[in-house]
Amino acid sequence: MQPESTPTTRDILRVWRADRIVSASTARQYLYWIGRFRRYCNALGLDEADELTRDGLGRFLNWYAHSRSVAASYLAWASSSLRSLRRVYEFIGRPIPPWRPVECRPAPVTAVLRDYAAHLGQHRGNPEVTVRKKLDHVGKLLEHLHCSGKSWRQLNLPEIDAFLIGCARRYAPSTTADIASTVRSFARFLLVSGRIRTDLADAVISPVTRQFENHRRALPWEDVQRLLSAVDTSTACGLRDHALLLMMSAYGLGAGEVIGLQLQHIDWNASTLQMFRPKTDVSFVLPLLPPVARVLARYLRHGRPAHTLTRYVFVQMKAPFGALASSSAVRHIIIKHAKIAGIQAPYLGSHVLRHSNAARQLDVGTKARVLSDLLGHRDPGSVSAYVRIATQSLREVSLPIPR
Repeated sequence: MQPESTPTTRDILRVWRADRIVSASTARQYLYWIGRFRRYCNALGLDEADELTRDGLGRFLNWYAHSRSVAASYLAWASSSLRSLRRVYEFIGRPIPPWRPVECRPAPVTAVLRDYAAHLGQHRGNPEVTVRKKLDHVGKLLEHLHCSGKSWRQLNLPEIDAFLIGCARRYAPSTTADIASTVRSFARFLLVSGRIRTDLADAVISPVTRQFENHRRALPWEDVQRLLSAVDTSTACGLRDHALLLMMSAYGLGAGEVIGLQLQHIDWNASTLQMFRPKTDVSFVLPLLPPVARVLARYLRHGRPAHTLTRYVFVQMKAPFGALASSSAVRHIIIKHAKIAGIQAPYLGSHVLRHSNAARQLDVGTKARVLSDLLGHRDPGSVSAYVRIATQSLREVSLPIPR
């Protein structure tokens, strides 16, 4: 028998109405599956709240489908239903186990990889995300050596060349070049740590990537305005997307910066935003511009589900309303609204609004040194990537053509 704190149907519907996410027809389907789930828990003497996990869902589906022929699409309703029931428990404040066990990323298994990771973090100043990426690259190299019956102790240029040729067959040139950069870094580490005696780094050859061979990664400012105007702000999802896209457009934020914003980072009294750049592991303060403040406040009041456990500002619009986890979520939001706005561009990645902001800044006369600081570039020369897309500025500085 379920404990007294088990939410009733009225409690469930009240929470779903507060979230403004579950429609009436969807609620009927969810309640149907919740009823089956509760009968399952009663039959086996299980506590409902304890079974609201990914493993508990699997056990319930196995029990339900044991003697039935059930389509996978039909069972998908059960997953959504139990996630929505979890949301109710979160709302009323009753403790429940995590949806899935917390997965701790294992430490590097060998001494050389542990020392290399420490070298990258402590001496090179690389953030954790970069350290993980480089360890993954080195792992591929060590796997290649292992297939040849060798280890890093037998690392030589022919083996490095063979490894990178194999990478070139599987990955894009830019990815292979990135892996080659890691191989150089690892070779230098092996040398300075006394593990090898030959300097291999300078002889590592990577694919040649022309600096500006890719499509321009910015939208004309008129298209940015069309993109923002195309967002339907009559829905909770639209309010979230509009606030997110406006912040990226106004400040030139990257995807990692905007999805990393948390509620405590907004100082409404001082009108500031405390931002964090995951790539460089640097925090910085931005002014909370009045138009951004209005849009952000509207989203937080009327779009973001109430009593959401995460402190991240931008969340998924389905239970359990977790934070947006990756830049791919931002890319999908941009592509969705660009399609609605009728914008066709060769590049619509998660950083397109950052590039658009940079081009706009150059067009209105922002100095390159200032723009470099605003965008968080360590190398001021990085701004040169935006000069080719600031077409208005180029027109103003172009020289007359002699006749």
